[in-house]
Amino acid sequence: MDKIVNVWYDPEGDFLEVLFEKKAGFFRATDHEAILEKVDAEGTVIGFSIQNISSLKQEPPILAQLKTNRAA
Repeated sequence: MDKIVNVWYDPEGDFLEVLFEKKAGFFRATDHEAILEKVDAEGTVIGFSIQNISSLKQEPPILAQLKTNRAA
C-alpha cells in the first residue's frame, strides 16, 4: 500500500516536520534534544520534528529512536 508522508520546512523558524498521518496529536521529547516525536492519543508515533535543523548540517547523522507507547 502506498503511503503519503507530509514534510514541511520553515526556514524562518529553522524547523522541519515530517508527518506519517494527518491526525490530532502532541509532541514529546526523544533522546536527542533537537528531535521531538509526534504521537496520537494512544501513543502511536505519527511523525517527528527537528528544531534548529540548520545548526546540524556539520554534525554526523542524527540518531533518535521513536518509541510507540512510551510513557510520557
